[in-house]
Amino acid sequence: MKLAQFAKFALAATIGMSVATGALAQAKPNPKWPTNLTLGTASVGGTYFVYGQVWASLVNEKLGTNISTQQTQGPNQNIILTDSKQVDFGMVTMGVALQAWEGKGDWTKGKKFNNIRAMFPMYDTPFHFIALEKSGIKAVKELAGKRSGVGPRAGTCGTYFPLMFKALGIDTTIRNGQASDMAANLQDGLIDAFPFCAGVPIAAYSELETTNKVRFFTFTDDELKRVKAALPELSDSVIPKSTYKSQTEDHRTVGVYNFAIANKDVSEDLVYAVMKAVLENNPQMVKGHAAAKETLTENWNRNGFLPFHPGAIRYFKEKGINVPKHLIPPEYKG
Repeated sequence: MKLAQFAKFALAATIGMSVATGALAQAKPNPKWPTNLTLGTASVGGTYFVYGQVWASLVNEKLGTNISTQQTQGPNQNIILTDSKQVDFGMVTMGVALQAWEGKGDWTKGKKFNNIRAMFPMYDTPFHFIALEKSGIKAVKELAGKRSGVGPRAGTCGTYFPLMFKALGIDTTIRNGQASDMAANLQDGLIDAFPFCAGVPIAAYSELETTNKVRFFTFTDDELKRVKAALPELSDSVIPKSTYKSQTEDHRTVGVYNFAIANKDVSEDLVYAVMKAVLENNPQMVKGHAAAKETLTENWNRNGFLPFHPGAIRYFKEKGINVPKHLIPPEYKG
């Protein structure tokens, strides 16, 4: 499994988006907006890598902007980069965002990242497990004493899986790296399982099962109870059967919702226009990645703590949504 394969997959998704919107004339950007903008995504083989290119391409088509994507280690790094204005936009899971907002996650080193603002809801990120059939692994508890590749250290998976294993008393050796690398390592026998979390379907998982006999497994009811007690920001989630060809039944698990974010200083007009482009062109988004079926205005309330950007509040108000006071930032003028 090679990096080029995943890059090709992502490129195909982006081309598909371009084709879907290509019939429209290229819009002229607002001259007050920056000439170039950057969106932080994540590692090759994960959903952010593809989804980010999809919404950047759509927005560029609709607004005439020039948003380029920057590969990162995932939500943690996206927060750091967005907060410090090294990128304009990012994508985060709300569990990691809560750690950042409160400065309580180990990776924050006590710093509160309060310059980020929520934009639009993206999709749920369920926690997955996959192993090769020949490994004999059929349950989470069987990862004890095994090698588990969980994705980039600074990503949601790299942050949460170690905490989950600790809560369950499972002593497994953690390996970190890009999703594509983890998939290759599983195939080559360098790790025993590839626990991961991303919007479904995960490109790396789909690629794995086309060339290998794999097994998908999930938490038991008792394990779910213990994980949620230790990490209350996680919520119930389900990976529907047939998400992958080898998956024959629904898998109950836990997940965290994803939101697009912006630095607080990005203009209100620009964020409003981005919101409108993404949320009012859902069919094109879904053509780019199936996870976008959850990228709907009605899911705005999956954010319960991170202030929305004034541009997002403006959009929601137009849709008849009254954003709670605790989600309105101090810079909002009404």
